[in-house]
Amino acid sequence: MNALSTIAFAAILFAAAALASAQDHAHAGQDTQSAAQAATAELVDGEVKKIDKEAGKMTLRHGELKHLNMPAMSMVFRVKDAAMLDQVKAGDKVRFAADRVNGAVTIVELKAAL
Repeated sequence: MNALSTIAFAAILFAAAALASAQDHAHAGQDTQSAAQAATAELVDGEVKKIDKEAGKMTLRHGELKHLNMPAMSMVFRVKDAAMLDQVKAGDKVRFAADRVNGAVTIVELKAAL
């Protein structure tokens, strides 16, 4: 019976290690996918319509966001960094990149349009 207990314990350890390895690989795939999405987030033309510093949001009229399958429209975005809200004012022309961050479409890069 003692040998059987040792074999069962070894099997449980092996299964736990295999599960941990599978989870690590799954998370690594998500990181790679997020990096790939960020790389495909191209700069899009937009116009600042409104800034809401308290909410950490900005309303933009923007061109098509192809990688998000989103047509040109006006919409409210979260910003990755609250400092972005101090860089622009209503009426400014901008170039920006947006991506999904924690399920919300978020401005991840913002530049003044030339």
